[in-house]
Amino acid sequence: MEHLAVYPEDVYAITEKGQEELKRGSTALSVKALGLLVLMDGKSSVQEIAARAGNLSEPEVELLIPELMRDGFVVPASIALQEGLDFSYFFDADKAAPGPSAEAKAAAQKEAEDGAPALQRDRYYVSIARRSSRVRRPADGAAISVLAVEDDPDLSRLLQFMLKQEKFEARTAMNRDEVVAELRKLPSPDLVLLDVMLPDANGFDILARMKQHPALKVIPVIMLTGEATRENVVRGLAEGADGYITKPFDVAILRSAVKYVLGLA
Repeated sequence: MEHLAVYPEDVYAITEKGQEELKRGSTALSVKALGLLVLMDGKSSVQEIAARAGNLSEPEVELLIPELMRDGFVVPASIALQEGLDFSYFFDADKAAPGPSAEAKAAAQKEAEDGAPALQRDRYYVSIARRSSRVRRPADGAAISVLAVEDDPDLSRLLQFMLKQEKFEARTAMNRDEVVAELRKLPSPDLVLLDVMLPDANGFDILARMKQHPALKVIPVIMLTGEATRENVVRGLAEGADGYITKPFDVAILRSAVKYVLGLA
């Protein structure tokens, strides 16, 4: 049987077919599979469900979920369902993005000073301390997904070409609406390359909103900017950026930074 990766943090919701299965008088599902289906609420993680199930271990839950998915009884829960929040609120252009705390600013200033020589010498800086708390391995047969947010068509094509060369799934966005649309999609990208200057949005604002969102804050972000001033670097690090790449960038440097942040180098 083909294996589909399931992670303790993943959240699943029952489909209409699954609801109908629960209502039926008889079912072909095993007792354990049926019991697991009852516990699916679109908000609890695999780990939490296993803890509540009692008669099901986490490995058993991880084996049963792919079967329920293939039969159409459950699907990965949407971000809105998982968090019980209006996703669009976090990207409302009329609402100011929350700023970093004083502690985050102080830490970012020190980090910017320490990383300044590397940024000046190598034209990129990756913060080891800001790596994602969760390194997500895609399901079998799936590629690592990278969302490239860049409004310059030529640069966007270059980013797509480089990512595809590395066997990554290349997703792109050129403005605020496209960014929101891509971040709504599941599975979420494994990494975001984020341009600072967009036609209708500021990359720092998008970064701040991502890092305030319960489901998006774990996605690592590398800022792409033509002006990597100390002030901008401090701002990006304070908001939670994992690295900086200055424009114009060398493809080899970009490739190295992406692999480093994804833990592949």
